[in-house]
Amino acid sequence: MRGFTARSLSRLVIGTSALALVGLPGMAVAQDAAATLGNPGSSDIQDTPTTSEPTTGDDIVVTGIRASLRESVDIKRDGQGIVDAISAEDIGKFPDTNLAESLQRITGVSIDRSNGEGSFVTVRGFGPEFNMVTLNGRQMPTSSLGDGLSAPSSRSFDFANLASEGISAVEVYKTGRAAVPSGGIGSSINIRTPRPLDKPGFRGSVAAKGVLDTSRNGKDPITPEVSGIISSTFADNRIGVLLTGIYQRRKASVNNASVGYRDGYLGSENNWGSLAQPGDPRAANITNRPDATDVYEVPQNAGYDFTDIDRERINGQLVLQFRPVDDLTATVDYTYSRNDIEGRNSSVGIWFNHNDTSSAWTDGPVAGPVFYTERFGANEGKDLAYSGALTASRSENKSLGGNLTWNAPGGVTMTLDAHHSTAESKPTNRYGNSVSVGNAVFGIQNQTINFENYLPVLSYNMYPGIDPLNVSLITPTGNAFRNSYFKDRINQVQLAGHYDHDGAFLDSIDFGVSYVNNKVRSAYGVIQNDTWGGAGPASDIPDDIFHLANVPDKFDGLGGANDPTIIKQFYTFDFERMVELIDRLYKTCGGDNDCRAPFTTDRRTTEKTLSPFIQINNKFDLFSRPAHLIAGVRYDQTLVNSSALVPVPSGTRWVSQNEFGVIYSGASAFTRFKGEYQNWLPAFDFDMQPIENVKLRASYSHTITRADYASLQGGRTIDQLFRVGGGTGQQGNPGLIPYKSKNIDLSAEWYYSRESYISVGYFHKNVENFISSTQVNTPAFDLTNPASGPRYRAAVAALGANASGGAIRDYIFTNFPTTTRPNLNAAGGFVRDATGFITGDIFGVAGDDPVNFQIGTPVNSDQTGKIEGFEFAIQHQFWDTGFGTILNYTIVNGDARYNNALPSSVTQFALVGLSDSANAVGYYDKNGIQARVAYNWRAKFLSGTGLNPFYVQAYGQVDASASYEFTKGLTAFVEAINLTGSSRRGHRRSENNVTFVQPGYARYSAGMRFSF
Repeated sequence: MRGFTARSLSRLVIGTSALALVGLPGMAVAQDAAATLGNPGSSDIQDTPTTSEPTTGDDIVVTGIRASLRESVDIKRDGQGIVDAISAEDIGKFPDTNLAESLQRITGVSIDRSNGEGSFVTVRGFGPEFNMVTLNGRQMPTSSLGDGLSAPSSRSFDFANLASEGISAVEVYKTGRAAVPSGGIGSSINIRTPRPLDKPGFRGSVAAKGVLDTSRNGKDPITPEVSGIISSTFADNRIGVLLTGIYQRRKASVNNASVGYRDGYLGSENNWGSLAQPGDPRAANITNRPDATDVYEVPQNAGYDFTDIDRERINGQLVLQFRPVDDLTATVDYTYSRNDIEGRNSSVGIWFNHNDTSSAWTDGPVAGPVFYTERFGANEGKDLAYSGALTASRSENKSLGGNLTWNAPGGVTMTLDAHHSTAESKPTNRYGNSVSVGNAVFGIQNQTINFENYLPVLSYNMYPGIDPLNVSLITPTGNAFRNSYFKDRINQVQLAGHYDHDGAFLDSIDFGVSYVNNKVRSAYGVIQNDTWGGAGPASDIPDDIFHLANVPDKFDGLGGANDPTIIKQFYTFDFERMVELIDRLYKTCGGDNDCRAPFTTDRRTTEKTLSPFIQINNKFDLFSRPAHLIAGVRYDQTLVNSSALVPVPSGTRWVSQNEFGVIYSGASAFTRFKGEYQNWLPAFDFDMQPIENVKLRASYSHTITRADYASLQGGRTIDQLFRVGGGTGQQGNPGLIPYKSKNIDLSAEWYYSRESYISVGYFHKNVENFISSTQVNTPAFDLTNPASGPRYRAAVAALGANASGGAIRDYIFTNFPTTTRPNLNAAGGFVRDATGFITGDIFGVAGDDPVNFQIGTPVNSDQTGKIEGFEFAIQHQFWDTGFGTILNYTIVNGDARYNNALPSSVTQFALVGLSDSANAVGYYDKNGIQARVAYNWRAKFLSGTGLNPFYVQAYGQVDASASYEFTKGLTAFVEAINLTGSSRRGHRRSENNVTFVQPGYARYSAGMRFSF
């Protein structure tokens, strides 16, 4: 390859990551479909010069940041459609902890952070569930445990599981392509890993660094990260072996202030929790009460919680390649990743009863609280909660794949690729993955939340004689032990071909077929004890189990942290010791300390998808200028088989005149439903060069995203209580068809120097098949209605049409005794209610009319959403100074925005995740010194909906890195993430309705890398 020397081979990846990949392949985007499957071979390497202009003497070698940016320019310019990519060099240059941190600087890509690290990606406003992720062209399984409050169901790929050091390239396809797997309306993201035969010889790199996380509360803030890669070929470069290993440990803390709310009420509403109406004496305690048509939300609970996190990440890959002849390559690869996370949480919190309250409000139409106070009587026993929680989970990914690529005669390349991959998330302790244990001191006289600052300020006063810091007053209360499980297994076989025609118009043809068998299991169980008023006396708990902790210093620098009324101190406790104690004393988990809840929800879904495709690639001259046209179509046929474990009803009973119930035997069984759908997905990409170094593009495509697994689940459950007219229930719908988007993309790009360009792009997406809920009327489980059948009609015939329900029940008790169970007194007589009617149960029997249930089920609605936006990008090198910059900005708009001025009783449809985003990078790369400062920003966005909206406020973060190569192959580097300690904040309808505040902290690292 022109411009490469021994020095450049040893410095292919230089920068700020713990370990860079040396000697890994370059990456081209305009590649054939066969080459992208499992084995990105040497044909993928784009043979582009790395010098600024041809030379006749020694090659001018450009490495490091400038080399990676040159490659980025080549990829963007030479690719077909709208695609961006990052090579291993580029990823290594960022102080990133995983791939999400690296992807955020691509135009149109923003990320969601969890525990201070990038976790999920959003592309052009479409969240993680709308982006398909593949590994070497293979569909990857996904797994996560979600919030731990229900059975996990997301398709979102968690990039926190992957370290960036083991990746050779990442491609982000923003337009649909027939040769690219379906499933991503936002984008299709292909992660590529290195292959030994692409870079013959013996080479490798080892590195180590120490990480200092300033967020850590307490000791041991410095943790290690080590990694290495070795690649070797032998037997005349016909056999290759590559081994990668990465170990990363991180200890951090997340300090959080949170507030929960009642639903959004109109000022005219009179509900539990709503503000007192005019005329109520309590209304005198309200300042600037919301008007009748204003919407407001009162706080329900609030707290300060502090979580210490211990994360251990292990990644590895083994690749074996054999090339017996030049035209045949066999590859076997095994990829492994494991991400263990443990979080230990302590919190202090308050709850509101909404009785004797005082408050002040901002002006409408969306009124926000200024403060909210509630007073309690001495006999109410209002509690100050001291709680603890433990989360512990492991996400493990395994992928075994094989690939056979044959460069056949006549310009034909055939590739057969297959893999078996699993992703599994599960608890790592004996209690489950999410456990919470409560304690409290009772006796709050009044409590207040002040919303006037960035940080919500919580304060309280106790009744005289009650000291909340007197450890002997702390009483054990309620608890919950949650157990979640998720496993996704994918078996995939792909056969792809590429035919080079090299004709005047027809350049090449890509064709192939893919079969995917995707099998998912999601399970959940909970043991919950709602003894919030006290499980036992305070004397049951020894004092030495508790430890005093401070609050304000955890929020240093945030407005409100120095408020003199803020909660100053609270008690934490030894979690495992507390669990063992309350289980022994109160049989919390049965008394045997086995607190792993059995699964009461168990969902199984299998998707089988067959996808043939064909793509025709054409090149021609248009107005004497070069042009390309790619036209293709992909056909997806998917069969869905979904089942779920549900409690099995054994009958019904008529309990009282107007009350009916379903009887459960305690047994469970799987209910099953099926569905299927087909999609034709056309894709067209056109580009031309109207003048030298200027490229115009236009693309049109159809893309899809499949529904979440909870919506597809096969379970049908019914609510226990029903009325004479019927009951209610819920079920999933495996027949849901995917979200579908029709996409238009336009762009113009000017490459005015070897490393510099300006581009502007426009995108438009029209999305349909959104999911809503409907009611289906149907019988269920052969249940019958004891108040509608032969017995009932016999009673009406005997007593008359105007007979009361009590009289009809008495008739059935008397005349059909074998189908009833009356309540009897000690003398054997009937027990009667206050009106004189017999009490007891009348059972539904065969011959009674069936119970009609209104079953809520997800359906595809007729709602549509239109999203459009612009992408602007500049990449500029300042001559030969070594200085350069990268600037980009993305504008995203949609036609379905949430209206905060409507109450929660009004159902709304809104698109979540839409936001503008921007990046600004300045760098220096010359004479072995490299430095980079990067700023990433995302505007406020709607993060969730339901009865109420949830917003995340605008966030910007500064990262920096620098490295120096002392001698060939030996580099020292330093990194800083979130250098300025940016904090995060969320809210509901009003910015005063803050939902969370998390202070930000910088993370520093330094280390050495040796490449050979």
